Amino acid sequence: MKSAAPNAAAPTAAPPVIAGTARLVKHAYAGGDLGPLWQKLVEHFSANGRDAWAMMDMSVVLQIGGHREKGLQMQRNALRLQHCFSQIIGSGEGLRILVFVTPGDLMANTPIDFLLEGADATLFLYYVDAGTPALDDVPAHDVAFIGIGESAENRPVLDNLHALLAGWTGPILNNAPEHIKALTRDGVAASFAHEPAVLAPPTLRADREALRLLAGRAADLPGVTFPAIIRPIDSHAGQGVEKLDTADALAAYLAGRPEPEFYLTGFVDYASPDGLFRKQRIAFIEGKPFASHLAVSEHWMVHYLSAQMGERPERRAAEAAWMESFDSDFAVRHAAAFDAIQRRIGLDYFAIDCAEMPDGRLLLFEADTAMIVHAMDSEELFPYKKPAMRKLFAAFQEMLRRRAAAG
Repeated sequence: MKSAAPNAAAPTAAPPVIAGTARLVKHAYAGGDLGPLWQKLVEHFSANGRDAWAMMDMSVVLQIGGHREKGLQMQRNALRLQHCFSQIIGSGEGLRILVFVTPGDLMANTPIDFLLEGADATLFLYYVDAGTPALDDVPAHDVAFIGIGESAENRPVLDNLHALLAGWTGPILNNAPEHIKALTRDGVAASFAHEPAVLAPPTLRADREALRLLAGRAADLPGVTFPAIIRPIDSHAGQGVEKLDTADALAAYLAGRPEPEFYLTGFVDYASPDGLFRKQRIAFIEGKPFASHLAVSEHWMVHYLSAQMGERPERRAAEAAWMESFDSDFAVRHAAAFDAIQRRIGLDYFAIDCAEMPDGRLLLFEADTAMIVHAMDSEELFPYKKPAMRKLFAAFQEMLRRRAAAG
């Protein structure tokens, strides 16, 4: 297969400009009405049904509104016409950043435009899939970034991109598709099985039939004890996730789920002495950890949006203290764990969800390059978050500038 030289000449037609995911999600998150924008996009699309940029923004609006399948169909329609789009970040001056992405929903790729908040740059989103034959029409750029996240659907895409980039010599970040592919839940658990500072519970990946045969026979589940957490492969935001107290509960769970394949992970009670569960999201930029958020909940399945952080001032106070002292406290206590995580994952940028065990170990839930890291929360309710996120964003942007200059 043929790969492009870095900083290749731009295609004949400049990539069309889209609003982009971050801009639209931030507007909706702040309570803004996307209806007027949707109406303008529909009118434009009706007048000229071949404007791919309008279809891409319509795709994002549909997904934000909960219409995932319709949004993905609109995206497919757009990609039949155009496979590269641009976003203007700030003034649009500064770095030209080429990002390799792949078709999919809002969680398929690194949400890099959130990380560029406050920057002045032009972002080129270049879509590839398992059948992309070459990269010989990439726009002129200063630095490149692989933004494709780990998923079963993305594995053949990452394999193809690995081959396409074989001759690439310019500056490119996260250029390790094999490392991204290794970020499966069972793969991450296996890679940290012998790291004393990190607890990554054994995880079994199995199809429906294998689990059905194992139902009721806990002794036959390799490495997994009950209670256990089960989830469909590639599930996000708690969809289809349940805690099964015994192996007998497997059959009932499978009867209510349509997915063909699942992860089964031994449950770890990570409640703090006060009985609450605390989960941290941490971004790694060139090996250095940065605080992204801390969520506190009564439930073991912690999600920031459902943890009542906005309604509970004491929980915001806990997050503020954690973020403000992160470099001198949490990062120091878990320095050995963070070193092991960076060493084994080996990417320029990724994020983890984790918790602190009573015995001092770091409980690692998940590692991925496509986790959302953002600064969308209200400054009135969360005044401490903007400084922490500005620090994180500045480090990410400086990494891009430094690699571009070195390249």
